[in-house]
Amino acid sequence: MNPPKKRKIGDECRVFNEEWTNKYFFGNTGNKAVCLLCHETIAVFKEYNLKRHHETKHSEFGCKLSKEEHKIKAAECVKRLKKQQELFTKQSTLQNSATEASLMVVYNLAKRNKPFSDGEFIKQCMVECASVLCPDVRSKFESISLSRRTIVRRIDSISDELTEQLKTASKDFVWFSLALDESTDNEDTAQLLIFIRGISENFIITEELLGLESMKDRTTGQDLLECAVNCVEKSGLSWNKMASITTDGASAFIGKNVGMVKLLKNKLQAQDTDSDILSFHCILHQESLCKAALDLKHVVDPIVSVVNTIRARALHHRQFKSFLEDVEAEYEDVIYHNRVRWLSLGKVIKRVWALQNEILLFLDTKKISHDFVTKIGCEEWRYEMMFAADVFEKLNEFNVTLQGKGLFAHEMWKHVKSFKAKLSLFARQAGEGNFCHFPLLGKQKVPESVSAKIRDHLQSLEDEVTRRFQDFKKIEPKFNLLSYPFTADIDTAPEELQLELIDMQSDHTVKEMFNAVTLVDFYKSLSAEKFPCMKKFAGKMFSIFGSTYICEQSFSCLKINKSKYRCSLTDINLQAVMRISTSNLTPDFKKIVEKNTSRGQSDL
Repeated sequence: MNPPKKRKIGDECRVFNEEWTNKYFFGNTGNKAVCLLCHETIAVFKEYNLKRHHETKHSEFGCKLSKEEHKIKAAECVKRLKKQQELFTKQSTLQNSATEASLMVVYNLAKRNKPFSDGEFIKQCMVECASVLCPDVRSKFESISLSRRTIVRRIDSISDELTEQLKTASKDFVWFSLALDESTDNEDTAQLLIFIRGISENFIITEELLGLESMKDRTTGQDLLECAVNCVEKSGLSWNKMASITTDGASAFIGKNVGMVKLLKNKLQAQDTDSDILSFHCILHQESLCKAALDLKHVVDPIVSVVNTIRARALHHRQFKSFLEDVEAEYEDVIYHNRVRWLSLGKVIKRVWALQNEILLFLDTKKISHDFVTKIGCEEWRYEMMFAADVFEKLNEFNVTLQGKGLFAHEMWKHVKSFKAKLSLFARQAGEGNFCHFPLLGKQKVPESVSAKIRDHLQSLEDEVTRRFQDFKKIEPKFNLLSYPFTADIDTAPEELQLELIDMQSDHTVKEMFNAVTLVDFYKSLSAEKFPCMKKFAGKMFSIFGSTYICEQSFSCLKINKSKYRCSLTDINLQAVMRISTSNLTPDFKKIVEKNTSRGQSDL
């Protein structure tokens, strides 16, 4: 025989009786009865308990009062209790509002990569403004906590909230891709940035920082793999949904045998997953490497050297700037060449060409002998310098079209194909002595021998572009199918898409939709019942990262946050700040306040 179940107080559904207020001086606070005289609480709405409390502790109270006076006294006590409750509620609301305001300030500080110490300065400004504009609410601004310790805690809370939003969104991903890049900060710590681009069934695209891993030891392919696997699995993502991985092309990432990408593919094969991930070398990095094929070192070195000569000594630099101002030159100064900056070399050459007369005159005035003076006097070298200025300007324009967050791989590949076709045209025209598309050379009558050299340079650059972008060339048919489904060849299309392509190309309504909206909106609007495979295919293509630009941009933020003035920033704090500064998500401040208030941490 089963033992009888014990009754739970919560199951009895007891209700407070209003008559107990007049009888025993008790009030109802919602889930407890509170004594109006001593403010003790009784957990259970049971008359015996209330009566025993009153007779034990307040037996003499009200014994000489009439029944009517008893009611009046009880009503006064209830009124007093409500006032106290309203006061506490008001103070709690004010405190929560101050906390929410503090969270907003902290969020904007982190979003703009400002130091934590700026919080106290901002508070001081707000208080002083309030004392002038609205002195009666100055105390409210003073209640906003913005000390450095408080800012650290609140940045952690905001980062946790954004992480939860990303985890919630990732549950709906049908495909996701990763972009990885590694760099060393000013403390010689290797920082690995891992970004994710995920797409849901409704074609909602989420592009966020998945993780920032601080690597204190080696950065081999195995070490990078462990960091990436840890981030993905901690986020609850399935490897079966992974579409591609894009890296900066370092040997630790794409090594043939022990590179991180190779080890990841081996890991997934060993787990018998259905994922067949694609791997790519960042388009921007490859574009930068293509410049080496031009072989213009004999032109670039004297130009960079003369700039360094002018700017190496402070006196010469000041005098040169003053000289340019006196002669009303087009530019105010020459600029340094920085190998790290993608657009630097083209700008340096163009600036030196524009200021060549001023540079020669300045060097002559200061009796400075330099190889640049001899080179610029050689007619053939001058033509090559003009060519260098023009072609690097073209490369810079190409590079800019590949930059930006949210660019899809198929869009970037279109730019690559377009640039390659332009190079082919430039090479053919150069062989004919036609430089109509080159601003500087187009104004000159270039000798045939120089034209042949320039043609060879352009052909070498075209061949290098073809060689470098093989990984994207392999999936060009898929890019074409994604971008032009109505002109796609059914016979060469993947078998699982052929029947749906026929239906799509035969449907005039779908064709009109294709011409009316963006590509993403078009595939989003397709019927999931009629075109399931096409939607799945499009989702995979849209999730691919064409470059690691988002990582490079984030390294700039990391450099600001972990500068020599903020080198004591811990790895955990850095991760939280980076998540906020790079995120496209908006934190729910009220939710953060409620969450911490329920834990008894209203001040976070």
